[in-house]
Amino acid sequence: MEDEEIVGLIMAVVLLLLVAVIIVLFTVFLKRKNKLIVAQEKAKKAFERELAETQIEIREETLRNISWELHDNIGQLMTLAKIQVQMARQSPENLDEVAETIGTGLTELRALSKLINPEALKSLSLKEALNLEIERFNRLNFIKSTFTVEGEPLNMDQQKEIILFRILQEFFSNTIKHSKAAHLDVLLKYDSPCLEITAKDDGVGFAQDSKFAGIGLKNMENRAQLIEAQLRITSEENIGTALRLTYCIPQKNV
Repeated sequence: MEDEEIVGLIMAVVLLLLVAVIIVLFTVFLKRKNKLIVAQEKAKKAFERELAETQIEIREETLRNISWELHDNIGQLMTLAKIQVQMARQSPENLDEVAETIGTGLTELRALSKLINPEALKSLSLKEALNLEIERFNRLNFIKSTFTVEGEPLNMDQQKEIILFRILQEFFSNTIKHSKAAHLDVLLKYDSPCLEITAKDDGVGFAQDSKFAGIGLKNMENRAQLIEAQLRITSEENIGTALRLTYCIPQKNV
């Protein structure tokens, strides 16, 4: 009888231990789950905050471009047309020059209207938005630029495309303002489920301790990390700077 009581006691202890282990494991699981949920929520809020800031920056950059084009480009064309009209009063044969200048102004206004319409901007894909940027650089003689697309465009999250565009826009801005480059070449290579982007200039380049290599590069790296993209920027002084950006669509979304 005592043996049965001992066996029963051992079984009860073992059962209690098993229950205790299960409770501990369940508690650890809940803590880890809650920690994961909190981390995911923080990541979501960080992404939304960065996306909002990125959209504001793109909007501000767009407004600066519009202001510049209206004042320094279209404004000058209209002033020239006015002068030509005044001269044509005495030399009617110069009316063809007036028509050509006005035609150029209308072309510039049509191009500018694509930037003014916010709904049109929202509907643009990354490829279309980059093409507009490159066209603008060439049209306004900022820098001689080429834009090449290889492969079939992917069905990408528009929010991710906005962040990719802003990374490239910042690179372009630094190229035009600081690199003294004559050429800028941009390549989009779609290779499902990944997109590889390369942008190269032939400017003065920069040293690793320069302002661009610090603050500018850090901003782009942070945004790339936010969408789990791989970013690499290399530069050689007096040779140029190259950006390589790779973003792969998560397999569950492909």
